[in-house]
Amino acid sequence: MEPSMHGIGPSTRGQRWLARASLASAAAAVLVLGVFAGFKTFALLGVGLAGLAITAAAVWWILSRRGLPRILAVLLALTAPIWVVMEYTRARLTWVVLVSGALWLLAAGAGRAALARHKAPEPMPEQPAGKFRRPVLIMNPRSGGGKVHQFQLRETANALGAEVVLLEGPGETDVAALAHKCAAGGADLLGVAGGDGTQALVAEVAAALDLPFLVIPAGTRNHFALDLGLDRDDPSTALSALHDGVELRVDLGRAGGRPFVNNVSFGAYAEVVQSPAYRDDKTRTTLKLLPDLLLGQQGARLTARAGEHEFSEPQALLVSNNPYGTKDIAGLGRRTRLDGGVLGCVGVRVTSAAQAAGLLRGGQAAGLDRATASSVVVDADQEEIPAGIDGEAVHLSVPVHCEVRPRALRVIVPRKRPGAYRERPRLDWRLIGRLGLTSGR
Repeated sequence: MEPSMHGIGPSTRGQRWLARASLASAAAAVLVLGVFAGFKTFALLGVGLAGLAITAAAVWWILSRRGLPRILAVLLALTAPIWVVMEYTRARLTWVVLVSGALWLLAAGAGRAALARHKAPEPMPEQPAGKFRRPVLIMNPRSGGGKVHQFQLRETANALGAEVVLLEGPGETDVAALAHKCAAGGADLLGVAGGDGTQALVAEVAAALDLPFLVIPAGTRNHFALDLGLDRDDPSTALSALHDGVELRVDLGRAGGRPFVNNVSFGAYAEVVQSPAYRDDKTRTTLKLLPDLLLGQQGARLTARAGEHEFSEPQALLVSNNPYGTKDIAGLGRRTRLDGGVLGCVGVRVTSAAQAAGLLRGGQAAGLDRATASSVVVDADQEEIPAGIDGEAVHLSVPVHCEVRPRALRVIVPRKRPGAYRERPRLDWRLIGRLGLTSGR
């Protein structure tokens, strides 16, 4: 075993050499610019930073303005990168920039590889699934634009020995009550072909009865299936878990007495979800409503407490079943594990173009606040607030208590999953330096 490096844990020879290759490539990238570009480097660096700031500000204006200002912001967002490229070309340093850029890419790749080996999270433990005598699958034929029919999910499930119950009829079906009825009739596995909201309702029943649960991604987004590594492009592949599956123990969330498998959103995003037009045209509805919401002109004034951490008046708040990765500016993305026994909480408060540009820093942004806790309490200056539970629009009485039930759900997934994910670590140059400059025994 290698020695510990001041709190960053043991390293291997391979990690140290990857870190050294990263540092050498970064140094070479700077050297190429210094030798061949000279003092022009500093001017062009300023051009690049200015282009990045202008583009970020333009994106903020796209989200927070309407009409002609939004159109002008779109043009600005497209023009700024072109201006940067033209300035580098005019200086006759295109080849220098390309070589330096390639070296930076090599440095980043080697650095990430070193960090991934050093501190990448382990995948969720799995165990072989048992044999099922009477699996029952609830399918929503309207979900995802008709994926149940498109991928012949009912026929495939029947051929594998599963009983299928369709959600049919002109009115809404009490999915939880139907799941309880199936379990009372002898089902030894419950499954759902539908969206995340329907998945959560049946998942809660399965968890309460300690029954295995099968996820079939037949909805529109199916983020839960994505983080389980399932193939969302072909939901029929999830059915292979009935004869060649493994069992994962994952957490299940609750907010205001309602279950969720992904997240609960409050504030700006929740207000958007409430719009009747959202389900038919999500992008256009979001762009139409976001300006007023982000500029604080409507909606409840929120506060939240995640453990000991306080969120003061966020414009948007997201509580998730285990934290999302930190690579993207909105705090969403992928979850490597769903069995951490904690909720992730992300608050967003952006009031200026400068803060919008700062969001490019991801988890370090001034407008982005993160915390993890076993419970989150959301309060507001109204008795009831809109929320989006796994993308479904609801209204919840405040305070809203969110909690996680660790490893409450026995999820059955195929043994081979094409979308299995492990989060790439953030590029931490300080840690790379410590890895590369530390010698082994």
